[in-house]
Amino acid sequence: MTRRLDYNQIAPNGAKALGSVYGYVVQSGLPGELVDLVYLRVSQINNCAYCLDMHTRDLLKRGVKVEKLALVQAWEEGGSLFSATERAALAWAESVTRVAETRVPDSAYEAARAVFDEKQLVDLTIAIGLMNTYNRMAISFRNTPQAVLEN
Repeated sequence: MTRRLDYNQIAPNGAKALGSVYGYVVQSGLPGELVDLVYLRVSQINNCAYCLDMHTRDLLKRGVKVEKLALVQAWEEGGSLFSATERAALAWAESVTRVAETRVPDSAYEAARAVFDEKQLVDLTIAIGLMNTYNRMAISFRNTPQAVLEN
């Protein structure tokens, strides 16, 4: 896979704007590990190799066990590996990422609101939207995963 272009160099102000949203999410108060799990799940849904590689590495650096990472895409069957908060965030991430299919039903909203307050849910949705944007940029312009570069 050959990189098509470097969008960070071509549109630095756009990249900076995305970075500002990322900075907002970091300081939002949502737990970093939770956000990274959501980023990983969104990237799995979108099949973004670049982001899958990056967020897997980030979670490993946070000390998340490989066994848990291996089950992120099947989190509903992961039992006690995933907390109630993580399960709610992953379910919300799936519904929001697949918005054209799910239309984010009331039942998904009510389940998320049972765990997250209004601000947390808005911040989580911003994080999900951001990762969907990053996935689309990386896939469209063929960012090469670090694992491929190291091989």
